[in-house]
Amino acid sequence: MDITKTHRVHGGALAYAHHQSAATGTKMTLSVFTPPGEGPFPYLIWLSGLTCTEDNFTTKAGAYEAAARHGVAIVAPDTSPRGEGVADDPAYDLGQGAGFYIDATQAPWAAHFKMESYVTRDLIAAVEAAFPLQARRSILGHSMGGHGALTLAMKHPNLFRGVSAFAPISSPTRCPWGEKAFSAYLGADRETWKAHDSALLIEAGKAKPFDDILIDQGLGDPFLENQLKLDLLEAAAAKAGQKLTLRRHEGYDHSYFFMATYIAEHVAFHAARLG
Repeated sequence: MDITKTHRVHGGALAYAHHQSAATGTKMTLSVFTPPGEGPFPYLIWLSGLTCTEDNFTTKAGAYEAAARHGVAIVAPDTSPRGEGVADDPAYDLGQGAGFYIDATQAPWAAHFKMESYVTRDLIAAVEAAFPLQARRSILGHSMGGHGALTLAMKHPNLFRGVSAFAPISSPTRCPWGEKAFSAYLGADRETWKAHDSALLIEAGKAKPFDDILIDQGLGDPFLENQLKLDLLEAAAAKAGQKLTLRRHEGYDHSYFFMATYIAEHVAFHAARLG
């Protein structure tokens, strides 16, 4: 792990860093906030949305005061592999900046786009070796990252003690963003897509290890009806008997202004589950 710069914030330390990932075959960038004290600390993994890097959450979410108060660290990785030789697409919702937190199986994406393996294996191993972190983790994210947080938590429940999301892509098998990305990364067989659909995973009982899932959604979000489809997530939870706290907020949009308003409540939600 190479640390490129550090900043003092809310009594703790914020580091920007990069490391080599076996899963992606590339250098991956991230930020890590550690609260005041010596640690080791429990921590949150934050997954960002389309077009984001490790910097968007770090500079815009305003999460570190709450993290310092609760004594939890926050790890924020980039959203995809990048660099020379890494496949890309001119559109914002495919390729670099749009990894969707799955392992691609189709060319040209399969060579580097292994974001599920990266987050659940390489990232965890790297940050726990380089920073004073405990093996007690929660996961949360926004939009594409909300999809990632929900699906990775349900597919790897042994890794995470809690899960929450802001405005997640709730059923990517049934929305344009997901259909485009899954067609490219996973191929035409829609059956293979189902393992990466939060609503379908909840309906199948995969969220049972979690006592509650916290979701915040702005009702002024322009993507709510066409892309996010929170009603499908809510219906799946009701069918499975899964506790899901879905809070709808009048007037809030899809931006980090919305997240900054409620991020402290998400940090507290996870801190309670991390002990």
